[in-house]
Parts: sequence; structure tokens; C-alpha cells
Amino acid sequence: MTEAKTENEVSALANIGAADVKSAAADGLSQYQHPLMAAYWKQLNSGFPRVKEVFEDTMAEALAVLSREGLSAYLDAASFLGRMGRGDEPILAFLEEWPSVAKALGEEALSPVMKAIHAMHKSPNGKAIAPFIQTLAPVARRQHSLEQFEHYLDIAMDLMARTTGSIHGHHTTFPSPGLPEFYRQAPFLFAQLSMAGVRNWVEYGIRNYRTHPERQTEYFALKSADSRAVMQRERHGVLFADVERKLDLYLRGLWQDAEQLVPYSTAFDELRKPVPYYDKLGMRVPDVFDDVVIPSPASGRGGREAPGEGKATALSTTVPSPLTPPPPAGEGIRIRGIDRYRAVLAHMVGHRRWTTQIVADNYSPLQRMGVEFFEDCRIETLLCREYPGLRDIFLALHPYPREDACDQETMSCLRHRLTMLSRALLDENHGYQNPAIVEFAQRFHEIMAQGESSTREIADLALSFSARTRRQSDQFAKIWFDDTVIDYRDDNRHMWQYIEDSDDEDFFDDPDKKLKKESEILSLPPRHYPEWDYHSQTYRPDWVSLYEHLHPHGNPGDIDRLLQKHDALAKRLKRILDLLKPQDKVRIRYQEEGSELDLDVAIRSLIDFKGGAMPDPRINMSHRTSGRNIAVSLVLDLSESLNEKVAGSEQTILELSQEAVSLLAWAIERLGDPFAIAGFHSNTRHDVRFMHIKGYSEGFSDEVKGRIAAMEAGWSTRMGAAMRHAAHYLESRPADKKLMLILTDGQPADVDVHDEKLLIEDARRAVRELDQKGIFSYCINLDPKADEYVADIFGRQYTVVDNIQRLPEKLPELFMALTK
Repeated sequence: MTEAKTENEVSALANIGAADVKSAAADGLSQYQHPLMAAYWKQLNSGFPRVKEVFEDTMAEALAVLSREGLSAYLDAASFLGRMGRGDEPILAFLEEWPSVAKALGEEALSPVMKAIHAMHKSPNGKAIAPFIQTLAPVARRQHSLEQFEHYLDIAMDLMARTTGSIHGHHTTFPSPGLPEFYRQAPFLFAQLSMAGVRNWVEYGIRNYRTHPERQTEYFALKSADSRAVMQRERHGVLFADVERKLDLYLRGLWQDAEQLVPYSTAFDELRKPVPYYDKLGMRVPDVFDDVVIPSPASGRGGREAPGEGKATALSTTVPSPLTPPPPAGEGIRIRGIDRYRAVLAHMVGHRRWTTQIVADNYSPLQRMGVEFFEDCRIETLLCREYPGLRDIFLALHPYPREDACDQETMSCLRHRLTMLSRALLDENHGYQNPAIVEFAQRFHEIMAQGESSTREIADLALSFSARTRRQSDQFAKIWFDDTVIDYRDDNRHMWQYIEDSDDEDFFDDPDKKLKKESEILSLPPRHYPEWDYHSQTYRPDWVSLYEHLHPHGNPGDIDRLLQKHDALAKRLKRILDLLKPQDKVRIRYQEEGSELDLDVAIRSLIDFKGGAMPDPRINMSHRTSGRNIAVSLVLDLSESLNEKVAGSEQTILELSQEAVSLLAWAIERLGDPFAIAGFHSNTRHDVRFMHIKGYSEGFSDEVKGRIAAMEAGWSTRMGAAMRHAAHYLESRPADKKLMLILTDGQPADVDVHDEKLLIEDARRAVRELDQKGIFSYCINLDPKADEYVADIFGRQYTVVDNIQRLPEKLPELFMALTK
């Protein structure tokens, strides 16, 4: 047992960050000479020599990926693995593998992983822990979501529980022969099979070889013939992991949508099979889609065959997609799995573009079902207008129920009726004779012919259809389901807004059923910027996704108190500002409207009038101030390191930056120069946040002061993208001189970049781009060691403020020196 850490030690560990480790390396200290790394090593509490050899490298990767809380949990878990009595292999594997797992699935994946390790440690299966840890990273990268990864753990724990042997049937005695081999084969299995396929393959091995240790080992090691045969049997369809990049490019290229894709498995939901949907975490799609065979006209309409279910002669292996002409009679068309993925994503993109939420509380469940069918058809009609080829895919995947298939006297035919209507709304040659379906299909097309329509208008049409066709048998418990499942459509949870708690929300993932209010932050669609790769000397196109927001509002009184605190400094600055204020007046003549009369022109116009000529109406003049035509953009680095306290002071760097920015804004306001203030931070290249604090057209008002007061620090510093975006606004300003000031406390860095020089070179390239646009960039750096890198980025255009406490005084003075 190790002694408990004191409160001071825990606090010290929480304050160790990547910047501290970098500074230790810059000082030439090894991991054990520097007190901060020594604290990490003390928390790990390992005596293995091999662990000591790799500790520095593994910590470098962990610091780039994990948060402070995640880093502490990482070291505690590794310490436990080192004290299990299984040698150094488990702890070495965990130190190397876990940062990659956390990057793929998130730090919250540690809890189920450690739960599985504890279960194996308490059983005779301790030798399987090392193989389990070694395959964590490849399996995690293949699963793409924590939910899928937990399914993998469930399969493994079930295998362990059912194949661990016992002498007397009460206490487990013999380890599972197949468990270590299963872990070793897991990366290969998930590269070939879906989650359901892996589960079926494991289930076959347990069922047939549970009492045969040697044959069980061969089976799970993929050495036996039936093991490979079962795996081949379970191999079918298109795995999401194999086409993820294609689907991501499809979303970006065709639909200009960059939403994250998250797979789910249908193998673990027995009562209600999940269907595609999207929420705030991303678009949810199945982890595998099988090809679908559409029967030829000779086979009759309606129904679809899964691979292997129809005769071999009915499959068309020469038709690559439903966009090609239909084959001769007697054959069928195979809809590829990737086309099914594309149909699902296109349908969800359509909802994201055109569907608006409506309140669900006043609709019955049957009415909501009708509204959803009509809205789905509206969305697909709009999608087909943009890309007409989608109609062939939708019609091929949409079921075609026979009109007389359901007996309305004995069964609920609501789903059957709505599916026929849906087909009629999409297919002009539907062939149905039902008067209500024909009438409402015509009304639907008339509405859509007038434009895009709206969710509310289509809902009213759906209610009319429900009222017209409603039957008492719709309430029957016996429901007709054949040919009514439209599997490329999502579950429409995004359409409904619930004012009160409802049982209908039990199907959704959110445990809190109350309506969540949207954030007050105003957000725009992402803007994509390139990033310079100095290795290849080329740009990575559209590499960075930047999201711009209007900064939240705080208490403007806080800024007024800061200005009062620096009242003496403000008075001294005022004297300097009065000298910098432009005094020259330039007269602008020949104005129809102006501030005063131009006597010379007025007299000449009067003479022309008296002489019968057309007088010149431009008899006024105005004045403009000359001598100063500057536009300024102040870009603030709001990364996590600003929360650190200044040495010898109780204030943080963020608080001193607020004071300095407030004084600078007050000074520029008095000079009359148009200026903007913005802050930025980043969390990988996919999420760079650019927050507008003050716009060029805004004055230094209470609203702007409130935004400065609400500034918060977090995440990392991807400087190049922020500079390019600030230049996007600055270059359009009508000014003779354009100045961009960058206030930062460290070098460019981000958690997804391991090469320190990469973002430095990108920022350097951004400075060169600004110079080509006529924008003068200048850096105010608060890092005492900035001389090591800031000159590489900005050349001579920088100042290092060693005494950060003097920042409120230095920043306005520096600006005035630059703009004389």
C-alpha cells in the first residue's frame, strides 16, 4: 500500500502542465531532476527500470492529449497496474496505449476499461490483462464512439464469464483459454466484421467449445477451419469504419456540412432496434449497411431481398448503383451499402437545413406520425431538386406496399396507409387508387410547386389527412408492419419541442427530459482555413474549422472600476493622446449638402442664375480631419495558460489582460480610430473559437465593456487561423494603415499537434500573408522566454513584456508609439 498524498501534493500536481514540461526541457533538466516531472513520477510510484526508461516519452504524449484531471487518473490507473503483481508488461502497455485511446474515445472511457481490468484481476484471467491493454488503441480507433467500445467490453466480459473453468462449480479456478487469443485477434476481427458479426462469432465459439480448452484456443486464435468459416459467414455489407472518410468528404463536398459521424450497433437492442438520428453530438448511423437487392419488374413490386436471401440469378452484379438504367426483366438491381449511407446522410442534412421545431404537446402520437411522414417527403422533394439523381436512390430504398395487403377490419393499418402515401408523394407513377391518397398527393405537389413550404404548413396538411382517413381500427394492438419500414430515414426527434415531460421522450438518449435552452452565444457556420505544412512546403487545404461567436455579456461595472483603478495612468495617457489627435482640417468643396456655405461658389451660382444660365447647386462645403487614417484589430490569445497567476501577484494574466485591453480601448476611442477586439482559443483543428468582443462600428459602450468583463480562458493557441480570420475583416476596412496587434502569453500550440515547429511555421506564414495584404502585424508577448520563438514568427515586429504587472501601462503606450 502506498501512503496517501497530502492536499498540497495534489494541488501541486493539478497545476503541472505541458508548458512546465517544455520549460524543464528548455532548462536542460531530465524528467527526474525537474521538480514538476518528479511529482508525476512520484504519483506513478513505479520501481520498474523499463518503465523509467519510457516514462519521459509517454508523458510527453499524455500531456498533449489529456486534461489535468485525465492526467491524474491516467497516472493513478498506471500505478494500480504496476502494483498488481503481473510484472511491468501491463503498466508499459497502458502508458503507451492510453493516450491514443483517450484521443479516439475521450477520457471517460477509462472507467469501463479499469472496471474490466479489475474483473480480470479478481479472476484467474490475470494473464489476459496485458493482451487486453495492448489492443485497446487499435480497437478504439476502429469503433469511433464510446458506446461501441463498451459493447466490445461487454462481449469480452461475457466470454470470460462463460469460459472460465471451475472444479466444483462454485469458485472459478481455471482461466479462460480463449480470452487472451480473442484480445490478440480483436483488431483484425473489427477490421473484418461489424459489432454484431463479432458477437455472433464469439457466441459460436462459446456455444461449441466451452468445454474443449484446446479447440477453444484454436477457435479464438483463428486457427481452426470452422473459426475462419464462421468469420467469413459474418462478413457482409459495408463497414462504417471503411467508408468514414468517403462519407465525411461527401458531406463536406456536396452538402457543405461538417457534422461528426458516430456509428451505433443494432446487435444489443432487443426490444427496439435503433434507427439513424442526429443530436448535438453528431449524426448517428449504423456501423454496417448491407447491400440491398431490388427485384426486377418481372418479380413484382414491393419487398426487398437481403444478400443471400434471393436466388443467384436474381442478383445483378454489373449494376454499380441505382443511378444506372434498370437491367432486363428477370434481374435485379443491387443498392450498395455506401449508397444507403449516402441516402441516410442526405436525408438528415435536409432536416438540418429546412426543418424547424414545432411543439409536440398538442399532437397525439398518431398525428405526430403523420406529420413526420409528410415532413420527410417534403425534405426529400427539396433534396431531389438540388440533386435530381437522389430520387432514384430514394425510390429504390422506399418500400412499395400493395394497396390491398392490410385488412382494415382486423388490424391497425395506419403505418401501411402512411407508407403508401409517402410512396405516392415521391413517385408520380405510384398506381394507387385510394381517393384520399390521390387527393393529398395532389395537394402536396401543389404546395411544393410554390416554393420550399415550411414544417408548419406541411403539419397542417398532415393533420387534414389524419382527420380524413382516421379509422377506429387504427387503435388496435395488432399492427401491420410488412413493407412499412423506411430504413434510410431518421427518427425525427429533432422536429419536436416538448414543453412538459412526456413518456414519448423515453426513447431518446438524453436522461434529462426538460427542454434545454440554447446558449446565448450567437454562432455562425464554420469557416475553413488552410494551414501551412513546412515539411512539404504546401498548404493543407480547408484544414482548420473556425467558429466565430459573439462573446457573452458580463457586468460592465467591472470595467468601469478597472478604469478608475488606473485613473492616474489614464490622465497621463490623455495628455499624450491630445498630442496625437489629428488637428488639421481639410475643406471639401462643391457639396450639395454641407456644414457651411461656400461663398465663392454661391456668388458664382447667383451670377449664373441672374444671367439666365443653369446655376451650380453645389454651393456648400464640409470639412474632414486629416493626418490619421488607421484601422486597428486587437486579437487576444484566450488559452488556458492565462488562468495562471503572475509571479509575486494575486492577479492572473487574464485579469491583467482585461485591464490592459480596457485602457487600450479607452485610448483608441479617444483618438477616434476604428478598431475591433476579438479573442480566440482552440481545441484541435476542428474547433477553433473566434469570439467578437468589439466590432469596428461599435463604440466603447457598456455592452462592449460587459464582453471584456466576461472574458474567460481555456484550451489551446492555434494562432495562424485566428490571424487569417481577423485579417478577413481588417483588409476590407477603408484605411491607409491597417494594424493588427496580437496579445499572447506563449507560442502557438494545440493538443492535436505534436511537432512544436508546425504551428510556429504556420503563424509565420500567416504573418507573411498579412504583409502581402498590406496589414502590419505586431505581437505583444507576455512569455519571458518568447525570444526563443517569437522572432521566427514576427521578425522584428514584436515586444516581450517581461514584467506582466506593467502590461496595463505598456500596451496603450506601445500602440501610440506604433501609430504616431
